[in-house]
Amino acid sequence: MMSARAQASMPPPFKDHLISNPLPWNPVKKIPDSHEITLQHGTKTVSALGLDPSGARLITGGYDYDVKFWDFAGMDASLQAFRSLQPCECHQIKSLQYSSTGDVILVVSGNSQAKVLDRDGFPVMECIKGDQYIVDMTNTKGHTAMLNSGCWHPKIKEEFLTCSNDGTVRTWDVNNEKKHKSVFKPRSVQGKRVIPTTCTYSRDGKLIAAGCQDGSIQIWDRNMSVHTKFHCRQAHASGTDTSCLTFSYDGTVLASRGGDDTLKIWDIRQFKKPLNSADGLPSFFPMTDCCFSPDDKVLVTGTSVKKGGGSGKLFFFDRETFQKLYEIEVTDASVVRCLWHPKLNQIMVGTGNGLAKVYYDPVKSQRGAKLCVVKTKRKERQAETLTQDYIITPHALPMFREPRQRSTRKQLEKDRLDPMKSHKPEPPVAGAGRGGRVGTHGVTLSSYIVKNIALDKTDDSNPREAILRHAKEAEENPYWVAPAYISQEEGRTD
Repeated sequence: MMSARAQASMPPPFKDHLISNPLPWNPVKKIPDSHEITLQHGTKTVSALGLDPSGARLITGGYDYDVKFWDFAGMDASLQAFRSLQPCECHQIKSLQYSSTGDVILVVSGNSQAKVLDRDGFPVMECIKGDQYIVDMTNTKGHTAMLNSGCWHPKIKEEFLTCSNDGTVRTWDVNNEKKHKSVFKPRSVQGKRVIPTTCTYSRDGKLIAAGCQDGSIQIWDRNMSVHTKFHCRQAHASGTDTSCLTFSYDGTVLASRGGDDTLKIWDIRQFKKPLNSADGLPSFFPMTDCCFSPDDKVLVTGTSVKKGGGSGKLFFFDRETFQKLYEIEVTDASVVRCLWHPKLNQIMVGTGNGLAKVYYDPVKSQRGAKLCVVKTKRKERQAETLTQDYIITPHALPMFREPRQRSTRKQLEKDRLDPMKSHKPEPPVAGAGRGGRVGTHGVTLSSYIVKNIALDKTDDSNPREAILRHAKEAEENPYWVAPAYISQEEGRTD
């Protein structure tokens, strides 16, 4: 049983959506869109999607700065995220991706420092920020301007790639957050700095590709960062943001989603001209996606719409002929992100109105959304369903309430009869202590000293009379004064 939010829907008749297809095989039958579930991320654009390699967990990030974690095996039909956090504070999330082993997550946001989180959202490392006063970006340890995109190396689980408005593409090692591994600097025809808006690895990890604001696509050998190995100067219109680059699973073809409302497919060995191109695909976001189907025969992308301007759609193109095979009306807002997971055979879509939709087929798809839609909502505990909580104070009950005093005089008469309340206090002890009580000044030496310090011992007698009192004794027994003076007199006469 699916909830109202789960929105299980049967596919519309093929005559409404299927474009005439002369091919002997029908790729539309492989598109898993018979059912869908809707995950409510928030109210703002879902600008990032990520699925771990096994397909057990989905992460969504948006313009509301939140990153939400969804566990298909742990969710029931209420479709609630099990964790929500803001890893980059007040910066919009640009990109989210699980590593090739699925144990860590790369978070690229609107600041200059990419972050790596573990599976549960706890921080593992944060890239260092470069010195913005150094002119040569090769000599800075990190990015100095807003990030645009990032991704993991498909083979080396510790390495990832980022590109930024400082005009560089940098590779990093998770175990070294103090400095980047290498720097790639895209250049225009005149040799000037140009800003990369998206970046990616080839499927074997040997090539690094970047789409730039001047409309070019530049590709380097991962081990040689100076000169490009392949480049196309006029891949898309100059001044537009190329929002996505992705290699096919066989590694021979590169697809690019341009800000000039086009989708193109290239053979990098003949990079001057696209193999095929489709136009009339509006894109208002700098991260509008495109991706290949698991069998590598279909290319998928989404379109943007203005508010009240219709529905955002998901378009499916044949890779060889670039014929439009199928389209899905997703919602009444732009389709920003799309992801077709090869193991689950399910399509994840992020929209401009805060939704993350998952399209699946009960027969063709594996696990994923199929695990949670069959689970009924958990019943709320009875303790949580109380409509009103009662707080009882003990002293408000009659049995604990003290009687109100009616008359002070009666109470005093009653207290007089009580031997405890009418007991006269003992007077202070004068002199030495007795009956187990210590005296006023005590009997210790310190008490005696304190007592005598305060006594008045001033002498008011005449000092002259006090001296003359000893005159007679001095004459009779001149021991202290006379001998000294006599010896002096004898010395003078001699």
